[in-house]
Amino acid sequence: MKAIHQLATVEQILARYQQDQPLHRFLAVYYRQNKQMGSKDRKIASRLVYNYFRLGHALQQESLINRLIVAEFLCNTLSNSFIAFYKPEWEVSIHLTLEEKLALVKREFSDFNVLAIFPFHYHLSEGIDTTLFCSKILVQPDLYIRVRKGAEKRFTGTLLDAGLNFQHLGEQTYALANGTKLDHLFTDRGLYEVQDLSSQQVGNYFKPQKWDKWWDCCAASGGKSLLLHQQQPDIKLLVSDIRASILDNLDERFLHAGIRNYQKKVLDLTLDQSLYLHDYEFDGIILDAPCSGSGTWGRTPEMINQFEEHTIQFFQDLQRKIIRNVISYLKPGKPLIYITCSVFKEENEAQVAWIKEEFKLQVESQELIKGYQHKADTMFIARLVKA
Repeated sequence: MKAIHQLATVEQILARYQQDQPLHRFLAVYYRQNKQMGSKDRKIASRLVYNYFRLGHALQQESLINRLIVAEFLCNTLSNSFIAFYKPEWEVSIHLTLEEKLALVKREFSDFNVLAIFPFHYHLSEGIDTTLFCSKILVQPDLYIRVRKGAEKRFTGTLLDAGLNFQHLGEQTYALANGTKLDHLFTDRGLYEVQDLSSQQVGNYFKPQKWDKWWDCCAASGGKSLLLHQQQPDIKLLVSDIRASILDNLDERFLHAGIRNYQKKVLDLTLDQSLYLHDYEFDGIILDAPCSGSGTWGRTPEMINQFEEHTIQFFQDLQRKIIRNVISYLKPGKPLIYITCSVFKEENEAQVAWIKEEFKLQVESQELIKGYQHKADTMFIARLVKA
C-alpha cells in the first residue's frame, strides 16, 4: 500500500510541475502546501521524482509506472518498497553494478537505449565517453566541500564526532553524500565552502602574482574569486555580474571569508562597457561564461527534459558577445581564463578555436574536467594568453 500511495504522490507532483522553475524550488513549495507529508514521505517522493528525470528521454513511449520502475532500479543500490511492490523480481538484483542493471533493463525493454537518456550527445565535447557519460546521469553526484586552509583537522574531527561518512580527497577537499547537512555543525561560516570538485580544480589555471590586477567578469556568487584570492591574497580584484542580487550573495561570502579589499560593478557585458571600464587594464581575466550548464545536469536532471537543442547556438552567440567586450581590457602577455560548466563542444573547444582565430590569443592549456567519472560536475577550462 505504501508504494501505491508513493505512486499517487509522484503522479500529482509531475502533473503540477510546469518545468518553469528548478525542481527543488517547486518541491519545497509543494511540501509546504502538503504539510500532512512527513519527512520520510517527502524524502521518498523527492527521490522518485528526481530518479524519474534522471531517465531523461529513455523509454519515453512507456507508461509512467514503467519508467518509474526502471528509474528506481537503475538509480538505487538499496532495496526499497517501491521496487519490492511493483517489480519484486528485480529486487534481488538491485545491488548489481550499474552496467549489469542496464543489461537487465535492456532484456526486459528491448528498445531501451542508454544514449537516449541524453539525446544531445551528438554535441558532446571531444574526449567524453558518450556511453559512460549518459549512464552516469543515473548516479547522484556527491556534495563537495572546500575547507579553509589550516582548518582541515578541525573539520575532519567535527565530521567524525557527528558520525558522518566522508572522503578526504586531499588538502582542502572533502566529499560527502548529497544532501548532507553541515550548517548546524559549524558556527564559523567562513570555515568551508560548498564547491564542486571540478570547480575547485579550475583554480590550477589561475596562477596569480602578487599585486596583479584581476577581473572576475561573470563572478556570480564569487566561487572562482574565492579560489583566486586564496592563491594570492595580495591582488587587486574587480568582480562584476549582470545581476545585482547575486553580487549581494558574493558580498556575504567574501565577508565570511575575510575578503574586504575588492571592487564591484553591475555590468551587462553583452554591451560595450568602455564608459565604465575605459581606464582599466588587467593582468588576468576570469570568464566563467554563462552557458547551458549541461555539465551540471546530474544535479538538476529535470533540465534534460526542459532543454531545447537550438539553445546551444544561443549560448555560443552570447559567449562570443561577452568575449568581444572583455578581451580589450587584458594586458599583452596576460591570461584569459575561459570556463564553462558545459559538455557541448560548441561552448567549449569551438569557442577556444574562435578566440584564437579572432583575437590571436595563444592557447597555453585547456582541459575538459571529466567530473562524470567522479560523481561531480563536468567542466571545461582554457588558459589563453594575449599576444
